[in-house]
Amino acid sequence: MNEQTLASQRSTSVERHPSASCTRDRSALTDQDLHLFREGTHARLYQVLGSHPCAEGEVLGARFAVWAPNARAVSVIGDFNDWQSGASPLSPRADSSGIWEGFVPRAVHGSRYKYRIESREEGFVADRGDPFARAWEVPPQNASRVWSLHYMWQDSAWMRERAGRDALDRPMSIYEVHLGSWRRAVENGSRRFLTYREAAPALADYCAELGFTHVELLPVMEHPFYGSWGYQTTGYFAPTARYGTPEDFMYLVDTLHQRGIGVILDWVPSHFPNDVHGLNYFDGTHLYEHADAREGFHPDWNSYIFNYGRNEVRAFLLSSALFWLDRYHADGLRVDAVASMLYRDYGRKEGEWIPNRYGGRENLEAMAFLRGLNEAVHREYPDALCIAEESTAWPKVSRPINDGGLGFDLKWNMGWMNDTLRYMSLDPIDRKYHQGQLTFSLWYAFSENFLLPLSHDEVVYGKGSLIRRMPGDAWRKRANLRLLLGYMYGHPGKKLLFMGGEFGQWNEWSHESSLDWHLLDLPEHQGLNAWVRDLNRLYCVSPALFQRDFDAGGFQWMEFQDAENSIIAFVRRGEDPEDLMLVVCNFTPMPREDYRIGAPRAGWWQEVLNSDAWMYGGSGKGNFGGLESTPIAVRDQYNSLPLTLPPLGVIFLRYHGDKPPDAEEKTP
Repeated sequence: MNEQTLASQRSTSVERHPSASCTRDRSALTDQDLHLFREGTHARLYQVLGSHPCAEGEVLGARFAVWAPNARAVSVIGDFNDWQSGASPLSPRADSSGIWEGFVPRAVHGSRYKYRIESREEGFVADRGDPFARAWEVPPQNASRVWSLHYMWQDSAWMRERAGRDALDRPMSIYEVHLGSWRRAVENGSRRFLTYREAAPALADYCAELGFTHVELLPVMEHPFYGSWGYQTTGYFAPTARYGTPEDFMYLVDTLHQRGIGVILDWVPSHFPNDVHGLNYFDGTHLYEHADAREGFHPDWNSYIFNYGRNEVRAFLLSSALFWLDRYHADGLRVDAVASMLYRDYGRKEGEWIPNRYGGRENLEAMAFLRGLNEAVHREYPDALCIAEESTAWPKVSRPINDGGLGFDLKWNMGWMNDTLRYMSLDPIDRKYHQGQLTFSLWYAFSENFLLPLSHDEVVYGKGSLIRRMPGDAWRKRANLRLLLGYMYGHPGKKLLFMGGEFGQWNEWSHESSLDWHLLDLPEHQGLNAWVRDLNRLYCVSPALFQRDFDAGGFQWMEFQDAENSIIAFVRRGEDPEDLMLVVCNFTPMPREDYRIGAPRAGWWQEVLNSDAWMYGGSGKGNFGGLESTPIAVRDQYNSLPLTLPPLGVIFLRYHGDKPPDAEEKTP
């Protein structure tokens, strides 16, 4: 897609007045729209398909347009015509596009509706929701709603400055949230969901206090089954009505932006559910999905796979992605289950999948779609992020398209996550036999632009919460969790932490209840919370910890061979040669006195953070604010530091050069 085409599709975040004339309405389909739709490059289909409130003369209503090429009749049924079939028929366009359209009186903002589709297939009649609906009924009700988005954004300062905030050489600490279970309100003796507007100030205040730079929301797109957490999407252009209106969701995003917090939306173009009001077998044919179940049905999730080889389907998905960046000011998309898109045999046994035209297992059409998606997003919104949840060793996921890559900005580092959690779950006495699980990630850490995820997937399905996965008694579990989080913040790559992990939620996450906020009344959980706060604060003001995340020159091992004592140490470097941070981890409960670690520069090293400090619930072992290197060689370094390493602890030491005048007054 060229720049001129994308520019022609740009739109503002405030739509036309709902009583605009249908004849002058920009939602009317043009020949250019149809050309781009057939070509699969239309990135703004939401402007011309779906329902659009307008007026014909003095009559208020809405213009409808739906793609149903195999239909022999389509009508709009809703509360404006008593749901009577045929009362509001649509007409097929004469251009063989398969689009049906028409004006329906009294279908105004807020009206409920569906499309009644009579297929050319004998006996097939179905009532479908609108694939482009801006709003839906509150589940389990499943009608679409006519909606015109009107919201006065107050985040202009954020939008102007966003490019600098979302750059890959800037800090990125993401708080992953499921809105329905983050926090709930007590009403009439029971707990209910917070609305978008209720959640907005509470979430913004909490994230600002803890220093997170971004919030990532599990899918908010409308989904019929709450227990899917949003990953079984039916409304690709509508935030779920469970928590309020579309404008209420805009208020949530706006509030976060005004507090300096970015918003990343989880987006699911990999599969969709089989609900009768959804996309599957939409017009009596497999319109959005493949006809052959070996290509079109996902056995793992009991859902349908989009047909990425069909141009109109690609345009639908492309338009959905850009819709959230356009209308809702999202700062990025986390694309779910990319691996399931890339491999034709994903989750399938021999004989249950069809090879590509070259006989391979790669899904060439999905590859082309993902490249087109990233190309379009970056041309239209160069300051927005596309993040891949890709769990295999597929090469160049986050490399430029012109270099053979898929074009994503970031890729989740699932290897780091799996190895690290497996290691941390071991009894410390056994960790010395598995040192490689800690160090292996640095062999490939710079092959992609990695994000380190401790996500919702790691605290469900019997895995237990992060703190429960740590070994030992309660004190050691907390110490191990602080160590795990400190190690993550020191390791190259952007950061993501699922809600509850920041204060040591004991119970495994359940979407049916709120987090256990009462734990923050206890000093030990306050200490964990303070540790995450101080990690974020140090991280965001320390260029050594983020500027060169994807540059091997920004990392140097100081110690990785001492498996016997389960100790690792490394230096992170910023662009300024004087900007150095030494990170030392002791993965045993045995404190180490006078343990020498090599130092790349002679001078004073200030201990700026210590997970074993009293305030975090530790034992208070430390280095009294810092120490000066001595000219004693260790490994390949001419200077070294005789450190006190706290039990199950991590320390951060910033290179200071000259000894600060108040160094003697520092306490651990």
